[in-house]
Amino acid sequence: MEYTVKKLAELAGVSPRTLRYYDEIEILKPARINSSGYRVYGEREVDRLQQILFYKELGIELEQIKDILDDPCFDIAYTLADHRKALLAKRDQLDQLIANVEKTIAVKKGRSSMTDKEKFEGFKQKVIDENERKYGKEIREKYGEGTVNQSNAKLQNMSEAELEQANHLAEKIHASLAEAMKTGDPSSEQAQKTAELHKQWLMYYWPKYSKEAHAGLGDMYIADERFKAYYDKEGDGAAEFLRDSIYIFTGKKK
Repeated sequence: MEYTVKKLAELAGVSPRTLRYYDEIEILKPARINSSGYRVYGEREVDRLQQILFYKELGIELEQIKDILDDPCFDIAYTLADHRKALLAKRDQLDQLIANVEKTIAVKKGRSSMTDKEKFEGFKQKVIDENERKYGKEIREKYGEGTVNQSNAKLQNMSEAELEQANHLAEKIHASLAEAMKTGDPSSEQAQKTAELHKQWLMYYWPKYSKEAHAGLGDMYIADERFKAYYDKEGDGAAEFLRDSIYIFTGKKK
C-alpha cells in the first residue's frame, strides 16, 4: 500500500511537516515523487518510519538513528527484539514510579507508611534503565553479565544519602579534572587526586574494585565516543587526560 505525506502522517500520528523534515535531512526519503509532485511512501518507508519513532521514544537523536538504520548490518528482527526489551524495561520503571506515587499519596493521607528506600526505588530504576540503554551492551561485553547485574543491584540498594554522595562525587571529578588539565601532567598531584576521586565514585557502583578494571574503564573512555564526549566537556582531550591519570594511578604502563 502507498501513502501520501498527509495519509502517512495520519497513520503514524506525526505531522506532515515532520515527514517533510525527515525527507530534507534524508533520514526518511519517499519511495517516489508522483506526476503531481507529491511524495509517495511505500511499505519499506512505513517500516523505516516505525523504526525512527521507536528509537525516538527511547530518547535517541535523529542523527544517531540515521546512522543506525543506514548501517549495512542493521537487522530489523534483532532490532525489534531489542526495542521490546527496552520498552518493557521502561514500562517496569513507569510502573515503579506510579506505585511510588500511589504509596506517597497513601502516606500523606495517613493510610500507610513508606520507608526511605521505597521513596527512591523508581528513580534509581530509571538510572539503571538509562545506563542499560546507552551503555549496556558494551559494559556487559567488557565486564560480564554477573558484574553488571551486581552493580545494578548495588545501586538499587543505595540509600538516599549514598546516592547523593555518589552524584556529588561525579561533580567533583569534573571540577578536579578541569583543574588537573591546567597542569598538563597526568602524574601531577591534582591529576592523581582526580583519579582517586574517580575510584571513590566507582566504589558506589562496582561490587568490588580492581586496578585492571579501573584502567580498562579508562580505555573505554577513549574508545567509545559517548564516554569521550562526556568528559571532553571539560576541554578537548579531557577524556584522554583522565585515562592517562588512571593509568598512572593504577600502575598500568602506556
